[in-house]
Amino acid sequence: MLDSTGLLEKEGVSVSSSTLKTAITRVTRFLMDQRKPDGHWCGELEADTTLESDTVKMWHLLGRVDADREKRLVATILKHQNAEGGWPIYAEGPAELNATVKAYVALRLAGFNNSDPRLVLAKEAVLRLGGLERINSFEKTYLALLGLYPWNQVPALPAEIIFLPNWFAFNIYEVAYWSRTILVPLMVLYSTRPKWVELDFSVDELWQDPRRKQAKMTNFQKGGAVWRVFFLFSDWMLRLHEAVPFKPLRKAALRRTDRWMTDRLMETDGLGAIYPAMINAVFALKALGYGDGDPALEQSIREVERLELPDGSDGLKLQPCFSPVWDTALALYIVGKTAGRDETALEQTAEWLRQREIRSYGDWRVKNRKAQPGGWAFEYRNPFYPDVDDCAQVLLGFQSLYGKAQAAASPVHQRSITWILSMQNDDGGWASFDKNNNCEALNHFPFADHNAMLDPSSCDITGRILEMFSGAGLTTRHPQVRRAVDFLLARQEPDGTWFGRWGVNYIYGTWLALRGLKSIGIDLNEPRYQKAGQWILKHQNADGGWGESCRSYDDPSLKGQGPSTASQTAWALMALMSLGLQQLPEFRKGTDFLVRTQQADGNWDESWFTGTGFPRVFYLKYHLYRTYFPLLALVEAQQELKEQVN
Repeated sequence: MLDSTGLLEKEGVSVSSSTLKTAITRVTRFLMDQRKPDGHWCGELEADTTLESDTVKMWHLLGRVDADREKRLVATILKHQNAEGGWPIYAEGPAELNATVKAYVALRLAGFNNSDPRLVLAKEAVLRLGGLERINSFEKTYLALLGLYPWNQVPALPAEIIFLPNWFAFNIYEVAYWSRTILVPLMVLYSTRPKWVELDFSVDELWQDPRRKQAKMTNFQKGGAVWRVFFLFSDWMLRLHEAVPFKPLRKAALRRTDRWMTDRLMETDGLGAIYPAMINAVFALKALGYGDGDPALEQSIREVERLELPDGSDGLKLQPCFSPVWDTALALYIVGKTAGRDETALEQTAEWLRQREIRSYGDWRVKNRKAQPGGWAFEYRNPFYPDVDDCAQVLLGFQSLYGKAQAAASPVHQRSITWILSMQNDDGGWASFDKNNNCEALNHFPFADHNAMLDPSSCDITGRILEMFSGAGLTTRHPQVRRAVDFLLARQEPDGTWFGRWGVNYIYGTWLALRGLKSIGIDLNEPRYQKAGQWILKHQNADGGWGESCRSYDDPSLKGQGPSTASQTAWALMALMSLGLQQLPEFRKGTDFLVRTQQADGNWDESWFTGTGFPRVFYLKYHLYRTYFPLLALVEAQQELKEQVN
């Protein structure tokens, strides 16, 4: 019950308004201390060791090995080998085949003998996981560049694909932005097959059957037998074409891919501003004849180097990209809700964001020709690829700082709202970077074995956009808002949850779906929504917090299960508040968990990965997630407490 002093008490759990205020003050101070001098935030973005392993490869393929840098990269790689001998793709995860092969090859390049006990264990893990027969197409290409894998086992990806018109069923704009920027450079590599190094070792010991060296399909997608046969037949035909010496379009295709890449390298943080595309661009430029000292090649290499971070005293790690707009928009939105906020500082932050509005056209225009630009990208400089999730969060930040009416009246706000509306998919939801990028047949394309070929609508993004729309004055009377609501309702799972595409996982998706629906005026007292609340309550841990492992993407029966984390506990608490369940003892225990586990500096400890790059393939640890989401939950819990007392 609540007493007159504003104290929540139940079963030994007590969180008073003064306790919440103290916790909020401490974390706000910590978060403001992370702010850059020009007003923005950019927290560390952590991934798995595939980045360090591929960087070792890059320096060998470029012939620019620096012994000290390689030693530090190796130290980071070795630090993450697990007890079963392999390398995981998220904290405390099981060994994953591609990450383990990458680490093994990087260590061999760094001079480790295959008799080293650590490599013996790694080899056993690789063979147990399927061997080189089952690595994905990206790793096949990298190994082929090193002469460690037969090119005839790499799926066909000729440069002539660049000529396929936009109206054709398969063209580069039918795949997601990240796949597009990764695959176009790989077209160059497949078509040129450069040989830059001569190695004194092989990795034949990693084949389950080294006599055959026969790759196997590894696509995760089930069904689609007709499309699978079609693409396998097409792959076979393209391989035959590759064996023919006469290729009349090859030179023109390579010129087109060259121009496509260099156009998108101008005023950016690298191709696509994401590590895999950036490193592929380095290889492709070199294969196209860009020599040492060429400005385009050297700049592309420098952009990869900018992603480096020290890893302890002796290691070196790489971030997959920078996240300044995302971090800044979230921080502005959350700090803007706190009492006693620093108006001058936040105005500087808002101006930093305004200066990064993208007013130029990008790849999104191919499927959205009538819309005018007006959005934000995730990174510092990525003008070809703004995304609606960042755009919506920036607008939420402006609404938090200026108030809904003033924010909605600004030209920046109006431009961005118009652009977001124009990016709505036919199914009523929103994806991240592209419109109607959902041709599921392409998931059976042989190069789709990275399980991230498409950019379909997601529930979490759609929920965030609905929240932002409510602040802009849109209601369910607006036809596009109504379609978005229908999209979410159609994708609610039988247990009441929603899938989380960009955060781990059902806790994230459920929180944002409920938050968006409530914001736009949907009555969440109905049983279908309260069912989501019962699911959240059921999955609270004994310590009062919530957690969910990345394993839930592989096995949905594990949804909502995992060690408690600060960020996921915050999402669960905010979902309960959306449902009006903040009076329950479980809510009080969750709030107490956050207060009790807060560190002296105001932050929380969180070793787990709670961000998602590509489900089942690539996960992220946003180092500021453990800061600003608990702050948001505590601020909103404090507001709920005040309202209940009054």
